[in-house]
Amino acid sequence: MIPLDPGAKRAILAAATSLEAETETLLARLVRHPSVLGHEQSCLADMEQIYAELGFEPFRIPVDTRTLADHPGFSPPLIPYAGRDPVAAIHRPRTQKGRSLMLQSHIDVVPEGDAELWITPPFEPSIRNGRMYGRGAADMKAGLASSLMAVKALRLAGLQPAADLQLAAVIEEECTGNGALAVMQALPKPDACLIPEPGPGQPALYVAEVGVVWAWVNVTGRPAHVREIHAGINAIEAAMAIAGRFKDYEHQMNAAERRHPAFAADNHPININLGRIEGGEWSSSVPTKARIGLRVGVMPGQSCRDVAADITRIVAEAAAALGLPPSHARVEFKGFMADGCIFPEDQAISRAVIACHDQAIGTNLPRYAAPGLTDARFYRLYQGTEATCYGPDCDNIHGIDESVGLASLHGVTRALALLVAGWCGTEAT
Repeated sequence: MIPLDPGAKRAILAAATSLEAETETLLARLVRHPSVLGHEQSCLADMEQIYAELGFEPFRIPVDTRTLADHPGFSPPLIPYAGRDPVAAIHRPRTQKGRSLMLQSHIDVVPEGDAELWITPPFEPSIRNGRMYGRGAADMKAGLASSLMAVKALRLAGLQPAADLQLAAVIEEECTGNGALAVMQALPKPDACLIPEPGPGQPALYVAEVGVVWAWVNVTGRPAHVREIHAGINAIEAAMAIAGRFKDYEHQMNAAERRHPAFAADNHPININLGRIEGGEWSSSVPTKARIGLRVGVMPGQSCRDVAADITRIVAEAAAALGLPPSHARVEFKGFMADGCIFPEDQAISRAVIACHDQAIGTNLPRYAAPGLTDARFYRLYQGTEATCYGPDCDNIHGIDESVGLASLHGVTRALALLVAGWCGTEAT
């Protein structure tokens, strides 16, 4: 970190504080975009406008599966990419003094679930008791708003980064990560990448994350009238029986001797989720078809492709036990094919985040070994770039009434403003 002049530090912190109302307005603006998979276009277009409002020249980066498919970090996509290109911008200083930095955020959000369960509509941001509610408010449009306002705070203080500062708003962090992969491949290698993902109920420094494999199991049964039910094979019941086989595998993967040291304090970092089920044709017919979607965690140090092979084996064994021919329990891999990752606490970017959090918020920064994954893995695993995550608090991400604390949002904005200034250095605007 480049030491900041005390006057510059005070000016940056004061500027960030003066932007608090604007930060909340920006976050609400972002939450109003229902940017679920396949519907990210309006938010991406708005990000172009937001970057331009901050004085950048935004540009799009296509996600070209032809050029990415052979990359070890590529995941098989769920839908085509036309019209959903990530948006990026780059600040270049007059004189290069400090180290370059990427501030990357994802704009995609998971589906809202049953909107009737929300106290207020999921894409109409609402502030209650010091928290903003809305799908994506915490995961991770709050971090995106913080990073943007951190950059604006520097300019309001009469300063700008004295090194290249990359900004990117990407898609598909929630299902493939291919948006981040395309951005990483297209832009110059930065000295570090910081992704302002939310912490677990409080700001936290990510030190590890698991990998994830998405598997889809397509089951074909034997249809029959229910009066002859024993002559049929119920595809839905068979699919459920296959899914049940993964509980033993989950238990094995969480055994103490299999856990990476980063997860030594977590007895259950590897989770397997039955997240989707489709099937059947008629309530009075033994169903012919069923399809289930599984999310399988991957311990750091274990290959996601080895896990995929385990999934294929378990499905084949379960199908055989049910009397299904091999072709009647078919596995396909679409979505995450991602390895876990370690973000060393002693790397320079992590030490810088810790110092800036202390200066801006004045509390000890917890360390977080995440049982989920982020886009930071790409920079660390495939580019050799220092990377980690640090962002505002969160509550109920992927659940009902997702929210972020506004005090946390503003504290992280101040910390990120100090991080950009100290990591990149500063020069007068």
